[in-house]
Amino acid sequence: MESRAQGHIGASPVIHDAREKATGTLRYLNDMGFPGLLHAKLVLSPVAHARIRALDLSEAEQVPGVAAIFTPWNTPRRPYNSHKWIQGMDVVRDETLFTDHARFWGDRIAAVVADSREAAEAAARRIRIQYDELPAVVDPQAALNPASTPLHGTSNHLYHKEMACGDAAAAMAGAYRVAEDTVETPKVHHGAMETHVCMVVPDPSGGLTVYTPCQVIFQVQLIVAEALGMPLDRVRVVKTPTGGSFGGKSQPVLEPVTAFLASALGRPVKLCLDRAESMVATRTRHKTITTVRTAVDRDGRILARDIHALVDTGAYCTNGEAIAMAMGKKTFKLYRVPDQVYRADVVYTSTPVGGACRGYGSPQIWAATEINLDQAALALGLDPVAFRLANLVHPHDLDPLSGVSLGNARIIDCVTTGSTLFHWDERFRRPRDPGRWAQGVGMACCAHGNGYQGAYPDFITVDLRLDGDGRALLKGAFHDLGCGTVTTMMQIAAEVLDLDLDRVVVPGADTLVSPFDSAGTQASRVTFVVGGAVQAAAQALRDQLLDCAATLLGRDRGDLALDRGRAFPRDEPHRRVTYGDCAVHAQSVCHRPLEVQLTYESPGNPTSYGAHFAQVAVDRLTGRVRMLDYVAVHDIGQAINRGFVEGQIQGSVQMGMGMALSEELAVDASGRVLNGRLSRYTVPNAPEMPPIRVALIEAGEELGPFGAKSVGEIATVPVAPAIINAVNHALGTRITTLPALPERIVAALNGL
Repeated sequence: MESRAQGHIGASPVIHDAREKATGTLRYLNDMGFPGLLHAKLVLSPVAHARIRALDLSEAEQVPGVAAIFTPWNTPRRPYNSHKWIQGMDVVRDETLFTDHARFWGDRIAAVVADSREAAEAAARRIRIQYDELPAVVDPQAALNPASTPLHGTSNHLYHKEMACGDAAAAMAGAYRVAEDTVETPKVHHGAMETHVCMVVPDPSGGLTVYTPCQVIFQVQLIVAEALGMPLDRVRVVKTPTGGSFGGKSQPVLEPVTAFLASALGRPVKLCLDRAESMVATRTRHKTITTVRTAVDRDGRILARDIHALVDTGAYCTNGEAIAMAMGKKTFKLYRVPDQVYRADVVYTSTPVGGACRGYGSPQIWAATEINLDQAALALGLDPVAFRLANLVHPHDLDPLSGVSLGNARIIDCVTTGSTLFHWDERFRRPRDPGRWAQGVGMACCAHGNGYQGAYPDFITVDLRLDGDGRALLKGAFHDLGCGTVTTMMQIAAEVLDLDLDRVVVPGADTLVSPFDSAGTQASRVTFVVGGAVQAAAQALRDQLLDCAATLLGRDRGDLALDRGRAFPRDEPHRRVTYGDCAVHAQSVCHRPLEVQLTYESPGNPTSYGAHFAQVAVDRLTGRVRMLDYVAVHDIGQAINRGFVEGQIQGSVQMGMGMALSEELAVDASGRVLNGRLSRYTVPNAPEMPPIRVALIEAGEELGPFGAKSVGEIATVPVAPAIINAVNHALGTRITTLPALPERIVAALNGL
């Protein structure tokens, strides 16, 4: 790790726990244990829709080491929604710990707790369940039919939402051309290396300590308390190192279940899912079917759009409504479209449950609109880059829905920079290949937010203190998910305080000692919101430090400079006091610490932008796609850690490639998951990755810390449409169902 006092912003120090990870000494949750630890095993439904008629536990109870077996009939039935992250949210509560009404292939029916994982697994296999099967509803379009068998209540139609600006219908009527496409995006598994795991330890007073690699500790605390009917102060949540999440560990899935098991037995309990269980029984990216109609004039100006999104939330609501809302709001932030209407319907299906996944609806909606936009350009005979450039938003344009500025929106810079770096003009006009392999290029643009401001409360409290040894202790409820969050916050604090990076200490998040955070590590809010809080707290602490140093040195604070943990008069640099000296003086003489606790509310929600460019080769015989080249350009305001930013973008391209070409959690007509293991679910690996060139537009964002805004989610958003547009360009096809599997490509070539 670098140890220079200034110049931290834009540098690339390695992640704070790199040594521990490289040497294998970092302990993930499944490496941990407590005396008397019990192990739990879930019993999941092997049918997609059924009532449980009876459970025979007799054989399972005879397995040596079994401590208890829990079913829907001896556990709490309090409904909750694992999407809820702050008190006061109005949510649909349709989840319970266990259910006697299985709603998807993988629903939780029971749990065995035993002295060993092997005993728990053996007993779980011996539980006999009698099901009364019900019709499964796996097609989201069929779920709109009032006659479909309801999973909850009386209808599978959960939610409808409309938002609009102008009069899209009138503008459509006078258009020169209207391009219409229906784009289908799949359920996708997050693919984190660490599967879902939780461990809960009860204490003699009746409290619980929950250990979890989650994204939001206060959300876990809230959901556990609600599901178990406990006071919040009886639930402590400790965040453990996260072996990957991508949104998959955003919602508390195992935590309320494990907490109940530990509470009921009065002993520590660990619940660790295997890969197949994580794939089917936790969360997925929502499947969507979106119809886009784009109206244009003869000159290539977009006049209007009509968008309808059908969102498949799976068997439980979780955040289906929020996803539909988020998708819609983003469609108004990228192009200057004076008249637009967005409508969304959310439905239940007898399929694995949708939840948070990197991009939170953005990959789905931009896949639909950017594939359609290429078709609109084709209808006009226009270059897709030129068409977009004529319609993209400009810096400080207003969002037509909210009337709020989009911020320093530099999407035009992204497109012009990317097209030059990619050699778009030359490659796009290249004659189509006549042989078996056809080459093509595609591009796509995207927009994404920076937190929740304008939709939900978005604030965080951080505590920053200078100790007598000159170290800065930074406490906050933010989490590192492997992307460098902690190191990034260290860089911001160190830059403001003129400290070496290794002099900033950040303890892990813990609801018992961490200041409250309204939203956690999600929603692309961390660098923008949490980073803004850290910068503000560090500036306030710097002011305290200068006041104290001025007293010690007998000079005005305006005469002083700070450097590498020392304060000194500019004209007498040999007269120095350390930050530790100042902290000791503050404590012993002034009777107060050098400390700031600051509650910071997000100052806005500017938009981040990106443009991606892909070159592919497609085998006309087999439908195989080979990635040849890739350019990703992002408007991020300012890179805090350049290496992390580039790494996020490269990893995002891999994730988006999967959505475009190979990844789909597929179910058959009965709702059975067909590929719920990695041997059948194809994730792109290193040999399939193309060269990825990254360019950053760092024009600054006024409201962000040092001008920064988000990149972690948006970087995966335009990947799939850029690749699909490249495949369609290569073949002259109109593929709109993702992923573009070889058989779908061959079918498209054959006009099927």
